[in-house]
Amino acid sequence: MKIGSHTLKNKLILAPMAGITDLPFRNLCRHYGAGLAISEMVASNPALRQHRRTQLKMNHQGENGLRVVQILGTDPSIMAKAAYFNQQLGADIIDINMGCPAKKVCAVAAGSALLKNETLVANILKTVVSAVQIPVTLKIRTGWDNDHKNAIVIAKIAENSGISALTIHGRTRACKFNGVAEYDTIKNVKQQVSIPIIANGDITTPEQAAFVLHYTSADAIMIGRGAQGQPWIFKQFQQYLEGKTISVPSITDIYNTIIYHLQQLTQFYGEITGVRIARKHLKWYLERLNLPHHPKIFQATSAEQQQFLLQYSFDF
Repeated sequence: MKIGSHTLKNKLILAPMAGITDLPFRNLCRHYGAGLAISEMVASNPALRQHRRTQLKMNHQGENGLRVVQILGTDPSIMAKAAYFNQQLGADIIDINMGCPAKKVCAVAAGSALLKNETLVANILKTVVSAVQIPVTLKIRTGWDNDHKNAIVIAKIAENSGISALTIHGRTRACKFNGVAEYDTIKNVKQQVSIPIIANGDITTPEQAAFVLHYTSADAIMIGRGAQGQPWIFKQFQQYLEGKTISVPSITDIYNTIIYHLQQLTQFYGEITGVRIARKHLKWYLERLNLPHHPKIFQATSAEQQQFLLQYSFDF
């Protein structure tokens, strides 16, 4: 799998997820075998660049792989400047978000709302690609709703605009995250264009990963919610795809991974914010493992207290 001049070590990509795919989580997923990990989306508006949260999203110090920055916006010129700005900060790849179904994003005609305006899509893609000397990728949905699936049209626009790879989530904007993803549209797009296609949506098991790759002939798959609370699935997916026995991490290994993740969050954000952000990750870890939790673990206000209460779940 290649994106521009970059060759990925495998076909497994961590999806960009707002509030989740920060630097600590990206590095953790790469450690467990993700071939590429994409940052949280960053607004293109230059007025927001001084905001601490935005600066943290653009922080790649200690990134242990390719630096992929996803940008969001509707104005071609502003998005082009944002792409160039992030290239100057060290981004290796720029990803354009035209797949987010969130109401607050679509309300300003960004994210998947852009799929309604094919002319604007073409303008944005050409302008951004021309502004940087690094590969530009695009993430979309299958269309606006089930009656307006235009992924093939958008894919051809992307190819003609110089986009280096296209990710397609197997739902429309109207579907949000309801129902199940469909892969027929992704399969059809793959047959119509020559740029790499990345399949996304409901890929949560090794068997599903293999099925989607085979059925769609996609060049890679993107895993989002399936990685929450189990970053080691990338290693398991790769083992399955290679025909190897899937390794299951021991309870001690899982505990050590969680502790490491919590420590990295505290180091990256500072203790107050790190502890707060860690709560959702703890919830996912414990739910995946079906473990009990101390009633106060999600109210802990210090890293020491949070890690101490975690021992309750593992009976250490």
